Amino acid sequence: MASDKALVGAAGEHLVLSRLLGRGLLAAPAPRGTEKVDIVVTNRDGKGSFRIQVKTTEGSLRNGWILGAKHESQIESDLYFCLVLLGEVNSDVYVVPSEIIASAVASDHKFWIQEPKRNGQPRKDSSMRRVRSSMPLMKDGWLDQYLESWSQFETRESSSGV
Repeated sequence: MASDKALVGAAGEHLVLSRLLGRGLLAAPAPRGTEKVDIVVTNRDGKGSFRIQVKTTEGSLRNGWILGAKHESQIESDLYFCLVLLGEVNSDVYVVPSEIIASAVASDHKFWIQEPKRNGQPRKDSSMRRVRSSMPLMKDGWLDQYLESWSQFETRESSSGV
């Protein structure tokens, strides 16, 4: 499997693009360097759009995805995160609204910073955040409902006129 971070990230973005296009949504990569957005999606009639940020990891779901402190405040109704678990043969994509990601990383970081290190010393704050399938303050299996949850985009189009 690819171990170069840039290749892993590109693989995740291409996988998400493929799944969106395969569902009849118009999707394209955002220009490099675009803040908060890796993929721009619109419905076929062009009347609505949404943005996707892709985070990709290899190996185990337990390790999760790396995010930053800025993700605690990125709550926008048209912003979604696609968390890609890249596998040798099969890959999984978790499609999660930004408000859920923001809540998860904020509560997890608050819990982490309050817990002392193994040696009893206090932790130093960090801008790094992590989303995992198992997080102390999240309900067990919380991420499962977002596995391949592409129907959110269909529901969003039909219910909001987007």
